[in-house]
Amino acid sequence: MELQTTIYLVVGLSFAIYIGIAIWARAGTTSEFYVAGGGVHPVTNGMATAADWMSAASFISMAGLLSSMGHGGAVFLMGWTGGYVLLAMLLAPYLRKFGKFTVPEFIGDRYYSQTARTVAVVCLLIICVVYIVGQMTGVGVTFARFLNVSADVGIYMGMAIVFAYAVFGGMKGITYTQVAQYIVLIVAYTIPAVFISLSLTGNPLPMLGMGSDLAGTDVALLAKLDQVVTDLGFPQFTTATAGSTLNMVFFTISLMIGTAGLPHVIIRFFTVPKVADARYSAGWTLIFIALLYTVAPAVGSMARLNLMGTFNSNVGITQSAAGALTTNPAVINANADLYAPEASLKYDDRPEWVKRWEKTGLVKFEDKNGDGRIQYYNDKTTNAAAKAKAEAAGWKGNELTVNNDIIVLANPEIAQLPNWVIALVAAGAIAAALSTAAGLLLAISSAISHDLIKRVFKPDMSEKSELLAGKVAMVFAIILAGYLGLNPPGFAAATVALAFGLAASSLFPAIMMGIFSKTITDKGAIAGMIAGMFATCFYVFAHHGIFFIKGTEYVGLIGGPNSFFGLTPAAFGTVGALVNFAVAILVTKLSGGRVPQKVQEMVEAVRIPKGAGDAVAH
Repeated sequence: MELQTTIYLVVGLSFAIYIGIAIWARAGTTSEFYVAGGGVHPVTNGMATAADWMSAASFISMAGLLSSMGHGGAVFLMGWTGGYVLLAMLLAPYLRKFGKFTVPEFIGDRYYSQTARTVAVVCLLIICVVYIVGQMTGVGVTFARFLNVSADVGIYMGMAIVFAYAVFGGMKGITYTQVAQYIVLIVAYTIPAVFISLSLTGNPLPMLGMGSDLAGTDVALLAKLDQVVTDLGFPQFTTATAGSTLNMVFFTISLMIGTAGLPHVIIRFFTVPKVADARYSAGWTLIFIALLYTVAPAVGSMARLNLMGTFNSNVGITQSAAGALTTNPAVINANADLYAPEASLKYDDRPEWVKRWEKTGLVKFEDKNGDGRIQYYNDKTTNAAAKAKAEAAGWKGNELTVNNDIIVLANPEIAQLPNWVIALVAAGAIAAALSTAAGLLLAISSAISHDLIKRVFKPDMSEKSELLAGKVAMVFAIILAGYLGLNPPGFAAATVALAFGLAASSLFPAIMMGIFSKTITDKGAIAGMIAGMFATCFYVFAHHGIFFIKGTEYVGLIGGPNSFFGLTPAAFGTVGALVNFAVAILVTKLSGGRVPQKVQEMVEAVRIPKGAGDAVAH
């Protein structure tokens, strides 16, 4: 069966499953719409939460980041998984015992203030809207590549699928759809990795294959990769870092507390029957995420070696006559000259997968020295030996640009895997983007309908009217998400970490202080959230010249990029969180206010484990 036909069948079948689940799991009450009735099993919720979390960024971009960054990319693994440890230990059980539907509802009641609730809603909306831009863009790119439609048409299709199971099913429909999406994406991610690990090392477990010797040699895969990338002028794969030590620490912390503060993730822990189940659910989520995250470094390292081998025969990774990925032990053991003229691949002989991805613009070739061959190396290297070899070989600069986001999507094509595997990866990528988009849309919908309309503007609203308002808000949220996907802000790509930074600097401190402090007042919490959000937004936007732009030259208020102790915008969420904590404590002390006794008793009750299993959502 032809590749395109196979893709249509596999992706179409996955869509049919999602829509079928939506019809079966229609929400008839507000409890079902917001928290799936509060009766989701911890294992089921763990799987759904893993799908909710593992967005297009995790499925598509994670391995690409690790492939290009090497060891430095570990900050994403540590930060994102560490965030779930924080959720399991410090937030999820207590929020579940509180028994509300949403994060703004907790903040509004804990800080006994409609203003605090409204500020929390605004923070939630900004976080979710920024986050969803990337998801809808990912949907468009994935549909465009695999379904032969334009990116715009792909976004419209994604909007329609999400509408089918999110508007009618609410959290109930989304939960069981996300279970199906998790199964699709984890199988799609793992199978190509197993094939490639077997081909390169003979070990079927990718995470072990990454540390094994290349097939037929006594050369370790990572050692060979280090030798290849350094010879071609790139940083050593196993020791590369993401900036200074301070930046790495702050970046990791920002990802951790940002993960723990993401509203569409937190809301999932309101869906389980008991408080203890919230902790179990977080544990199962970690297990399900680990199935992908332990494979991602192997995919990244093997894909990097595959790419090098595709364009340079002296790497020793080649395609066999049958098309399968294989190793050439003689070349691998010999450490052949990577700058030898005959080693570079002729452009006319490039593989079919390169031709397909060139059409998307994510793979580009420019013949700078006119020899008709593809020279793939780091032409900005500070490695004097590599630069001298390139110049001696007549190389005039790097001629190949490969977008990091194609690593996972193109991996089965690079390795010449069967068509059904390529189709499965397409379905997995679409499932990853749609699952997170649905969770974000529900968080937006519940914030508007439940926290604003019901709790602030119209407290006497009936359950039927609230359910209708939730569905209408969902429709408008889908339209907004589609619009932003079709017309992404100019700074969206550069500030993708803003969602984590805002969650880290606004909601996470407010939740932590709400649970573990009986003294922080409404004024302190409100001031803290506003200050943390402002500090983070200012640094991120000013860093990218959003405030002051003069042509293409950076002109900002903060003294230039990374001007605050060398911190990148992605790491600044930690600073924003510290600002939030400091301002909240300072304003509480200066205002002289006192938390009402009833609220203090509520905070005390939330932290006491006795009777925790009896807590139910209301």
